[in-house]
Amino acid sequence: MPDELPIACALSATDLPNRLREMSDLGRDALVDSDLDGTRARLRFAAGAGIRERVDAIVAAESSCCAFLAMRVSDEPDAVVLTIDAPEDAEPVLAELVDAFTADHAPA
Repeated sequence: MPDELPIACALSATDLPNRLREMSDLGRDALVDSDLDGTRARLRFAAGAGIRERVDAIVAAESSCCAFLAMRVSDEPDAVVLTIDAPEDAEPVLAELVDAFTADHAPA
């Protein structure tokens, strides 16, 4: 379909390590749990000083380089929730994003 966005990241190879580090740092600092189910991922971060802003910044950055992903940030009583929806055939990209957030996460 011509209306579909290509499944491709526009992030440069030199910027990718920095972005992945930001995700990993956020995951290590605040990730409570994550759920990956096909084309949808849901990540919950402990609400705290600056956490919502960090999640929003990553979403803004990812939205510009991976426009094919639909990302929403919402608030729960003690958590900031990031929901990411990917089109079919983009499951590997979605899994890589979740892996970036969970790489250095040590469950409590």
